[in-house]
Amino acid sequence: MGTEAAMGMRTVMGTDPRLTWNLAHDVSEVLEYHFMVNALLAGSLVAVMAGLLGWFMVLRRETFAGHTLSIMAFPGASGAALIGVPATWGYFVFCVMGGLAIGRFSGGRGRSWSEQSALIGAVQALALGLGFLFVSLYGGVLGDLNSLLFGTFIGISDGQVLTLLLIAVASVAVLLALSRPLLFASVDADVASARGVPVRGLGVVFLVLLALAVAATSQITGVLLVFALLLMPAASAQAITARPGLSLVLTVAIGLVVVWLGLGIAYFSVYPAGFFVTSISFAIYVGVQVWVWARSMALREIQVSEPPTEGVIA
Repeated sequence: MGTEAAMGMRTVMGTDPRLTWNLAHDVSEVLEYHFMVNALLAGSLVAVMAGLLGWFMVLRRETFAGHTLSIMAFPGASGAALIGVPATWGYFVFCVMGGLAIGRFSGGRGRSWSEQSALIGAVQALALGLGFLFVSLYGGVLGDLNSLLFGTFIGISDGQVLTLLLIAVASVAVLLALSRPLLFASVDADVASARGVPVRGLGVVFLVLLALAVAATSQITGVLLVFALLLMPAASAQAITARPGLSLVLTVAIGLVVVWLGLGIAYFSVYPAGFFVTSISFAIYVGVQVWVWARSMALREIQVSEPPTEGVIA
């Protein structure tokens, strides 16, 4: 939500909302408006879906692929405008196509990490080229592009919340069904393949699910800030603990806190929600890294200060 949009919201409401020391009053004021309830519902769905898929994205070291999928907003929005359909649908279509392309061309077992990165970069360059072509053919102003790039929570309709719910439920259900073999393939692809796990097929399915998560998350944070929910909660949780179950729960919890705080603060501000979502995510990530560093230094000092144990001769 940009400054002009925020001022428009205040004009419609006829009020100038301000934070107070009464937390219960502030929460009740936020929940008084239907558009804020929809925003919080949509944001919560996105936090859960992006958190779970982002956790696997970080584990599989596919953040560059996730970034490339976010670039698909440009050809998606411009292509949708060219044929006269909503920009959001164009973004979903191009994200899924991008996921399939990345999985097909860069998922071979024999490819090195540098080769896979080059192929993903080639998909990204093609997407940008198509976007410029569609803009040139359209010749107009892409009115929905600003919202896709920077995010907004004004005007999220009941239908959009329902669409997000269906996508989130379907994506999470598929991810849960594939979680054990996907975790195995993510940790050690060679051993998993030797045990008969379809590593490449799982990779393609995961990238399609990630594409759906990126497309859905962009509606809240915008595509330029999509990693705020896809990357930082998962990276923070994995830095705290290596236990998969606890790390997944922490990822979702951090994502929900980030979304609720970001949207709540943005309601009382004239600045975009994406800024607060990203800033809070980054602050949590930095705080976790500082805590991990301090803990490792403390353990090192304890090990240095402890006298060596002498062997006991029987």
